[in-house]
Amino acid sequence: MGPQKRYLKTKNVSKVTFSLPPEAAQDAQAVYLVGEFNGWDAQATPMSRLKNGEFKITLDLEPGREYEYRFLIDGRVWENDWAADQYRPAGVPGAENSVVAV
Repeated sequence: MGPQKRYLKTKNVSKVTFSLPPEAAQDAQAVYLVGEFNGWDAQATPMSRLKNGEFKITLDLEPGREYEYRFLIDGRVWENDWAADQYRPAGVPGAENSVVAV
């Protein structure tokens, strides 16, 4: 299903909700959303854990752009969005970044 996008008519912004399902986060204590929108800062964007074990966050992003991102689980495990709009090579052999088109 990928990131959920909601475009606002009154502002040039899209509310994009990113989620990591419980199956991907198993016993995670903390998950951060890391990507172009926060300068790839591994601690800038913590996600909230829901009661069902899913992690979620909503960001305001500029429409008409594509953003690369990944999830960082417990500061050591990188995970892609299983339902991203597309994927791109991450610059590390065998690794890819998730992409959301806003």
